Amino acid sequence: MSRVLYGYWRSSASWRVRIALGLKGLDYDQKAIDLRTGAQSGVGFALLNPQGFVPYFIDGDVGLNQSLAIIEYLDEVYPEPSLLDPDPVKRARIRAAAQIVACDIHPIDNLRVLKYLKRQMGQEQDAIDDWYRHWIEEGFKPLEEIAEGSPGPYLFGDQVTLADVCLAPQMYNARRLRTDLSRFPALTEIDKALMKLPAFLNARPEAQPDADH
Repeated sequence: MSRVLYGYWRSSASWRVRIALGLKGLDYDQKAIDLRTGAQSGVGFALLNPQGFVPYFIDGDVGLNQSLAIIEYLDEVYPEPSLLDPDPVKRARIRAAAQIVACDIHPIDNLRVLKYLKRQMGQEQDAIDDWYRHWIEEGFKPLEEIAEGSPGPYLFGDQVTLADVCLAPQMYNARRLRTDLSRFPALTEIDKALMKLPAFLNARPEAQPDADH
């Protein structure tokens, strides 16, 4: 069965899917969609994914968009290792933590929003960077509380979950925009533990074939 991931090397959402594929040991081909050049709006990609976002994942005759939907599909079709807990309460809490990143932080800090702030709203780059850091910090506050209460090296103990898959790319973004992470020591320690795992290391932006070096 052929698997193809359409993504962009520095896209957090694409990175999440790369991590999940790596954790599950699934081979796939990568197709680069350069968000800086508007390739996501090209006719060819629009036929695949009318929303025009990355990632877009093909698994045989199945095509899926939206990173969390893709990852949950992978978790159901390729269940080992599981990224969710069998207990419904724990599973809901893992999803809630993942959504703090994927639904609260990322959508208002992504490239299209930042471009709109600059071009249409006339904001200076310093103000845009402050915006970016503010929303990261707001989302990291509840995540830090979760991390402080974790009994293991990851957000929910000694097993990597969907929440960790979402956290690592956002930690990278926080550092890239010079966010003060001294306020989030527990998250920083979890990120260090995650980045020792091959699936997380191999999914890093700079390790991708379309990365700028």
